[in-house]
Order: sequence, then C-alpha cells, then structure tokens
Amino acid sequence: MASRKGSHQSRGNGDKYSVLLPTYNERENLPLIVWLLVKYFGESGYNYEIIVIDDGSPDGTLEVAEQLQRIYGEDKILLRPRAKKLGLGTAYIHGIKHATGNYVFIMDADLSHHPKFIPEFIEKQREGGYDLVSGTRYRGDGGVYGWDLRRKLISRGANYVTQVLLRPGASDLTGSFRLYKKEVLESLVERCVSKGYVFQMEMIVRARQGNYSIGEVPISFVDRVYGESKLGGNEIVSFLKGLLTLFATT
Repeated sequence: MASRKGSHQSRGNGDKYSVLLPTYNERENLPLIVWLLVKYFGESGYNYEIIVIDDGSPDGTLEVAEQLQRIYGEDKILLRPRAKKLGLGTAYIHGIKHATGNYVFIMDADLSHHPKFIPEFIEKQREGGYDLVSGTRYRGDGGVYGWDLRRKLISRGANYVTQVLLRPGASDLTGSFRLYKKEVLESLVERCVSKGYVFQMEMIVRARQGNYSIGEVPISFVDRVYGESKLGGNEIVSFLKGLLTLFATT
C-alpha cells in the first residue's frame, strides 16, 4: 500500500492543484462535491487543496464546511469566508491569495461540474502545456442535462453571438469549469471588469488578447441538484450589455 501511495505522489511531478469553490447557500451540495473532489484527486494521485470561499451564506454553508474540514483535514480543506456576497471575481482574487498550488481549478459548488473530469483537464494541460484549459459543453462528447429548451437556447445563443462579435478562439465562453496556471489566473482576474455571467466570457477574451494558449475538454453540465438556478431576465440583460461593452473595448 505504501508503494502505491508513493507512485501516486510521483505522478504529480511536484505540481499542486488548488480548487476554488465560491459558495452561497450550498449546504446540501457542498458535502457531495467535496467528497467527489477528494475521491478523484485521491484516485489520480495528484496533490491538491480545496479552498471554500463562502460569502456569508444564511443557510449554514460555512458550518458544513467546518465539519468537512474536521473530516478531511486542514491541509486539504481551507476555509476563507467573507462577510457578505461580493461577487465571483473578487471571490477568485480572495481565493488565489491563499492558494498554495501552482495550478488553480475554478468550478461551481452546486454539482453542475462533475469532478470526474479533473484528471482529463490535467492530462490535457500537460499534453499541450496550455495556460488554461476550459470545459466545453459544445464540442465532442460535451452536453447539457436538466435544462429546459429556453435555457439551452439562451446559452447557445449567447455563445453564438459572442463567437461572431469577439472571435475568442474557444467554443464555450460562459462555462465556469476551468484549469489555469496560477499566474495566468491572477493576471486575468486583475484585468477583468465584468460581473455576473459576463465575467467568465471576459476571462477567455482577455486570455486570447494576452496570447495565452487555451485547451478544451468536453464536459457534461448537469443543472444544479439542490437550490434554485440564478439565471433570470436581469442576468440576460446584463449579459448582453457586457457583451456589447467587450465588443466595443477589445
């Protein structure tokens, strides 16, 4: 058993992967997503840490995270809470400050992104030496499950319009399951000004502007298991405004 553990550790070649999990009202989802992360990182043998950035969830998400930290250890589960909801971009900036890995995963904590794809992200990055690897729902075996026709049309339409206007060189602009070199993520987050759903799109556009290399891994996106989806009319309007701003300024 000891020799197996040693071989797993050597597979990482000294690399460490920090997973940033911004949370807000995810007490039901957090235990399962953490268990799956521990499972797939453990099986693949890569060194990792999970950084939970809770924005003052009123449902007790932080208390659940504290219990998970006691179970898995403070070296694997880091808690970096904030007093209130301050936005995704600032959550990443906050998380990066505490990340000790040289690579950083960003993903949703609501089980929309399955950790089983993590080894594929790592393998893809190593194959091409990519600066970032983005999960895509729109190539290969990628897909979306649990969405009604309206949401699928909105997502497809948003990606199509973005491709036409910005030509970003990636097939899925609004997805948020990605692997970055830490220094690349730091640089991009500092340059991005968008909020909400436009933020992830701007990250890809800025990456292409900065001549960062982008790889893609097909993923299956599953609508959140517990809780309510946050996509509404206001978010769609904000997305369109942000898209036009990017078109005019990039």
